[in-house]
Amino acid sequence: MPRALDLQLKRTLAERVRYYHELGIYDFYRRPAEQVVNSAEAGVYSQPEPREEMPLTKPVVAEPMLEVNFAGPKRESDATDPVLALRVIREDLGDCTRCRLHKQGRKQIVFGVGNPNADLMFIGEAPGADEDQQGEPFVGRAGQLLNNMIRAMGLRREDVYIANIIKCRPPGNRTPERDECETCSPFLMRQIAAIKPKAIVALGAVAAKTLLAINAPMSGFRGHWYDFRGTKLAVTYHPAFLLRDPRQKKETWKDLQMVMKELGLAIPAKGVE
Repeated sequence: MPRALDLQLKRTLAERVRYYHELGIYDFYRRPAEQVVNSAEAGVYSQPEPREEMPLTKPVVAEPMLEVNFAGPKRESDATDPVLALRVIREDLGDCTRCRLHKQGRKQIVFGVGNPNADLMFIGEAPGADEDQQGEPFVGRAGQLLNNMIRAMGLRREDVYIANIIKCRPPGNRTPERDECETCSPFLMRQIAAIKPKAIVALGAVAAKTLLAINAPMSGFRGHWYDFRGTKLAVTYHPAFLLRDPRQKKETWKDLQMVMKELGLAIPAKGVE
């Protein structure tokens, strides 16, 4: 008869399963109970002798009494459309407490907004005060300018998808720390994989450096196409920067024209205002 697990060990196992899910690992293998060292707090397990193991068709999860929600598809790849896939990702994100930002005054998580079937995706840095208040990315002054940029391309905000590298507002709108980006960005990668845009526009240096893992100035990023997991990615200035230096709007329009050409969009004479 299987040995009963105490509640703390069950919680530890559930957290480990959730961690592996975030890494994209969903297939687990049974191991005889006598080969497992009962030291959950240390996370140490004995190494079994090589043996033939039969993969399970479903992840090994703790019993229903654990406070873990595995309802619906276990992963977004099981979903039949991007709408459902994004819902799975959002439910997995939950009321996130994975980094310090949940203790530093954020009001809510800002997941993303737009067309789940979008050909074009804009990715910014982090939510600001307005975004934190409303729960939607780019709704403040910078968001209004982004809307103008989208309209100048002959599109509507509803035609594209908009998200940020991190989903919680840093205190005082400071630049996100590297560990915060590394903790949160896997959810963004899953959003990108679900939407499958034809092109991505990284808005600003933080977004560009995080997505491309390249440390370069904006002048080095702009004007080039990058291959990002099979999707073309371009870099331009963040709308918040353009509010501080409107002279760069002409340069931004050049970047957007490059994107429009790639997507087969007609290029109007009037640029970003």
